[in-house]
Amino acid sequence: MPVRHRPQVLLAVAIALEVTGTLCLRAADGFAQPAWTGVVVASYGTSMFVFARAMAAGLPLGVGYTTLTGVGLACATLASRLLFDGPLSPAGSVGLALLFVGVVALQWRPRGTGD
Repeated sequence: MPVRHRPQVLLAVAIALEVTGTLCLRAADGFAQPAWTGVVVASYGTSMFVFARAMAAGLPLGVGYTTLTGVGLACATLASRLLFDGPLSPAGSVGLALLFVGVVALQWRPRGTGD
């Protein structure tokens, strides 16, 4: 019997792939660079495939999609800041903190409910 992956692990992989695709958009240069364009398309496509597998493994769509987009946005923003010296204002930092709180709140389950 095959081992079922935990939906959270699949979601983390989907997020990593989505962030990879987003960061590679810069190198793709408006899709003028074919190799980087391939990386972008492959990353996004694989991200959606893995995300679909996470939902098939029991991840609720609302929680999963919000987490994928929220954490992906935060990771891409922070990585852009570190790798490309992208802008991040104090208000933007507060926004990232609020995203974090929102994602945690969506994932929160009181003890004794769910798995």
